[in-house]
Amino acid sequence: MHASSYDKMRAFADQYLTEHQQRPLSILDLGSQDVNGSYRPLFDRPDWRYVGLDMAPGANVDIVLKTPYAWKEIASASADVVVSGQAFEHIRYIWISMLEVARVLKPGGLCCVIAPSSGPEHRHPHDCWRIYPDGMWSLAQFAQLEVIQATTQWQAMGYPDCSDSWHDSMLICRKPDNGRLWNTKSALKRWLQHRVMTQGLR
Repeated sequence: MHASSYDKMRAFADQYLTEHQQRPLSILDLGSQDVNGSYRPLFDRPDWRYVGLDMAPGANVDIVLKTPYAWKEIASASADVVVSGQAFEHIRYIWISMLEVARVLKPGGLCCVIAPSSGPEHRHPHDCWRIYPDGMWSLAQFAQLEVIQATTQWQAMGYPDCSDSWHDSMLICRKPDNGRLWNTKSALKRWLQHRVMTQGLR
């Protein structure tokens, strides 16, 4: 994890979660394996429960997902917060993963996704995407999440670890809490989920 990504996630936690420090929060981190750092220290509060999710066992991984597209290990509407940094560029079908983010969030729950908009290829094991603000908007809207912020760090900030080369994009969104049942059954979503289950997309 590069320094600018950590700073962006810290800014998210400071701005949106500080007021909830005394409230129990369930926080899921998608792509949590500690390769060169993790977000866990940002969410280390007595009343918060941080759970790292990844596709393989390793440091900072609490739950190994069988597939990034159908998280059978995680109950619906069970998470207050879902975060993910430097993972979405490695997921082939990110729109399906975004449906799972929306499914596991509680009504009113928050999501923060950080992913590069540029930078060299870095396969882990795939390197599929660079995402601009419009792409972040599209992911959120496809999953019926309300966009709070979708931005890209276009300017250089002078990070000594060359973080600026990634020009990270950041999405902050919320699952609507409008008293209505969250709709997961559109025809397109049923088709996508059927493809996942029958063809085992990875």
